[in-house]
Amino acid sequence: MQTDFLVIGSGIAGLTYAIKVAQACPDKNVLIVTKSQTDETNTKYAQGGIAVVHDPEHDSFAKHIEDTLIAGDGLCNKEVVDIVVKEGPMRVNEIIEWGARFDKEKDGDYALGREGGHSEHRILHHKDVTGAEMERALLETIKRSKNIRYVNHYFVVDLITQHHLGYLVTKSTPDIQCYGVYALNLETNQIEIIQSKITMLATGGNGQVYRTTTNPSIASGDGVAMVYRAKGRIENMEFIQFHPTALYLAGQKGQAFLITEAVRGDGGILRNHKGEAFMERYDERKDLAPRDIVARAIDSEMKINGTEHVWLDCRHMDLEKFIHHFPNIYEKCKGLGIDVSKDMIPVAPAAHYSCGGIKADEWGRTSIKHLYTAGECASTGLHGANRLASNSLLEAMVFAHRCYMDGVEKIKSITEHPKFPEWKVKGTSYPKEMILITQSLKELQQVMSDYVGIVRNDIRLERAMRRLDLLWEESENLYRSTIISPQMMELRNMITVGYLITKAAAFRKESRGLHFNTDYPNKSDLLQNIVL
Repeated sequence: MQTDFLVIGSGIAGLTYAIKVAQACPDKNVLIVTKSQTDETNTKYAQGGIAVVHDPEHDSFAKHIEDTLIAGDGLCNKEVVDIVVKEGPMRVNEIIEWGARFDKEKDGDYALGREGGHSEHRILHHKDVTGAEMERALLETIKRSKNIRYVNHYFVVDLITQHHLGYLVTKSTPDIQCYGVYALNLETNQIEIIQSKITMLATGGNGQVYRTTTNPSIASGDGVAMVYRAKGRIENMEFIQFHPTALYLAGQKGQAFLITEAVRGDGGILRNHKGEAFMERYDERKDLAPRDIVARAIDSEMKINGTEHVWLDCRHMDLEKFIHHFPNIYEKCKGLGIDVSKDMIPVAPAAHYSCGGIKADEWGRTSIKHLYTAGECASTGLHGANRLASNSLLEAMVFAHRCYMDGVEKIKSITEHPKFPEWKVKGTSYPKEMILITQSLKELQQVMSDYVGIVRNDIRLERAMRRLDLLWEESENLYRSTIISPQMMELRNMITVGYLITKAAAFRKESRGLHFNTDYPNKSDLLQNIVL
């Protein structure tokens, strides 16, 4: 296949970008590639909402900027924060024009929620399924675009660069260039070449690296791993955000149901097994402290009391209002026998969001020419050491727009690409036992959860690195000897991402934001990004 613009991923970043380049360049072809269904993305599971300054009488850009910088704990790129906050309202108005519906008050004004770390009510939302509503509006707009095509069930294996023409490519190679991708067609089981003048990576997060996560099964860090293999720059991977309040179910692994932070914004109170509202002991902002502080506080309470969860108390909240704002959470709890008007909700932290990723500049350009990135897989500098709640959807839209602005100008000077060789089949047979893959995945998730979780230390990180080295060696041997499969590729990508998280965590000799190392409990004076 050949296209002008290739978009890998169909969350809010990828779809927004696709719509914009298609509208700006009606004579160009846009191809969206996903490894699952088009709407199966992290965006779909975003409950809380999108943070934006909408009411200038009570809010301001300065306040939103300050809240973002405080949450980022010194590592935000102030220029990028300024860009995202100030350009955000325009991008939100666009998606409203495309059909996204946000909740309104009886007087017709938008209902604005508040979440941890925010000094004002500024969260636009659609019930407790904001991401799904935005995804719906974007997909409806895509359907009306004549020059956008999307193909499902294509697993992108690797980026195509000069390496595939026989040139030696290293991290010091100047002008590494992306010409498209090799992708496994999951229906034919054949690896195909997709050549593109410009490629956009919007592959989402990597929560599946951990034992319990709010992310869907597709969140395996594919984009980050591909760029690292292509010798592109990755930064700040140590900053993994654990959402403080995932619904706790005994023995659960994999994707956990998220209890949005907006529940605490509306008055929900965290309590330990003694019934104590403990957050006041950890931060003056109590239950509305930033996520890194709340997650560590919950982790501490669980360890002190020897429990596997804490409680979220909503019994004092107005039930009618709760059901109106959080209908899916109410129904989920009800289905498990939890009456939120009488029972507290069991919650525990779960891996939620990667603040680091593929290093990008203020236009979404990566270190590889003609390769752009936006969304969770990107590291733009907005989040720093900790993402402020509900800034992710905003960042995705702002950077999708900026990637489009730069890309439509850049494509004018890009000539046709050279012809690339077909993918060399490395193995000759399928794995004789799938357990070789599934067991390695379990080991990876256990290592990352136990040694590179909310609280870390040097011994844990050293142990994690040794075990990751062994997992990498075993998986590479299997990769070389067997026919390629999506399970093998996801394992390979997740081991790479686990390595990057652990390596970056070992390099950071301090505690900052989401990275807390008991051997270095204080912040250092050196503000630096860890680039790998």
